[in-house]
Parts: sequence; C-alpha cells; structure tokens
Amino acid sequence: MEHLAPIVKFGGGVNLDFAAIIMIVVTSLVAFILARLSVRNLSVENPGKLQNFMEWVVEFVSNVIGMATDFKRGRVYLTLGLTLILYIFIGNMLGLPFNFITEAHHGHATFLGMELFMDGKDEAEFAWWKSPTADASMTMALALTVIVISHIQGVRHNRKHYLKHYFEPWPFFLPINIIETLSKPLTLGLRLFGNIYAGEVMIGVILGMGWVGIPALLLWQGFSVFVGAIQAFVFTMLTMVYIGQASIHEENH
Repeated sequence: MEHLAPIVKFGGGVNLDFAAIIMIVVTSLVAFILARLSVRNLSVENPGKLQNFMEWVVEFVSNVIGMATDFKRGRVYLTLGLTLILYIFIGNMLGLPFNFITEAHHGHATFLGMELFMDGKDEAEFAWWKSPTADASMTMALALTVIVISHIQGVRHNRKHYLKHYFEPWPFFLPINIIETLSKPLTLGLRLFGNIYAGEVMIGVILGMGWVGIPALLLWQGFSVFVGAIQAFVFTMLTMVYIGQASIHEENH
C-alpha cells in the first residue's frame, strides 16, 4: 500500500505536512543536543570523544571555507557552515533506521482533531518518520535561505562589483545572468531532495522484498550514510562558494 504524508488541507489551499514538521523539530533537537554535549566539559589535556568529534567538524568546515573562498575573510561564516553540515547530515540520517506507519480505514483519518488528506482512498497508510531533507519544501527553504543570505551579503560588502557582475561580460548578458541566479536555489535544493528521497524510496522497495532483501538493505543503508554525508558536504560547499562569489571575491566580479 502506498504511504501517504499526514497532510491537513486548510481553506486557503495551504497544505500542512505534520510528518515534515515533526522531523524538522526532531532534527533541530538532535543537532542542538549534540552540539551542547560536545562543549559541556571542555578540556585541553583530556578532551572527550564528542569534543574531539566537534573539533574535527570545525576543522573540516574551516577547510571547506578555505577551498571555497579566502578563509581569513570567510571565517565569519564558520558558524553558518557548521550549522548547515550538522543539520543536513543529521536530517539525512534520520530516515534510515526505521519508519513509523499508521493505518486509516473507511476514508477517514484525524490527527489532533484535524482531518488528514487521504487522496480519495478508503484505506491508507501514513508515514510519520522520514528524513526532513526528503521533503522538497524543506530543502528548497534551506536553499532559498542560503541564496538570500548570499545576495544580502553581496549588497552589503561588495555592492559595486556584485551589481556589476550581472552585466558581464557584456550588458546584453543581463537576462542570462538573472536566469543563472534564479536557477541556483533550484539546483541546490532539488539536488539534496532528489538524492535523499530516492534513497528512502529504495529502502521501501527493498523492505517489500521481505527477508530476502535484508542483506541488500544493510548494504544500501551503508551506501545511504555515504550519500547523506556527501550531500551535506556539497550543500555546505556550494553555500560558501555562493557567498564568497557575492561578497568576498571582488576580483571575480
């Protein structure tokens, strides 16, 4: 049976996906708790495992910024990079261990007194646990936030060259440069969504094979961890590249 998202439709045509909201909150809590525990008992002589892990993440993100732009000027974005890579990686991983499904019958299902959308079906299964990054709305919101930040920083710190680059190499390239700018959030958000969503669909297909699919499931989940880590890295790297191009690398604008 096809798994539906627990969606409530409001009068104005707004869809509210409760599973996405729950998973966004869970991801935020996990990321916050992990960061808080890693700095709880800081020690220079005898650092704990979580402190060592967080120090490695900080060094890794610092290297990412250094590859994308001048680190001396881009180090102010270290906190943004840390937040993105931790949040996205944790979000990518949450859909791997298990799923939580509820069933609805007779064309009726409610959550907290609100009617869930069943797409005209008499019976349906609702999936409540998934990676938040397997939702296009979530990944596009992240991508739009990143692009807006890059434009704001470009106008604030590099206005002359930032505005000038829209007319380079010749003024009639303005429409092409605008299209390029508009395509950035699409490629950034849809790349992350497509990889994570496809991975969770594949897990569902393998689970449908029964016990025969257990070895394949273990292999696929291991591969999914690798893909999730790569996608968190790519998203963070492109974020730093976009911000650097807009606000730091004046010679490129």
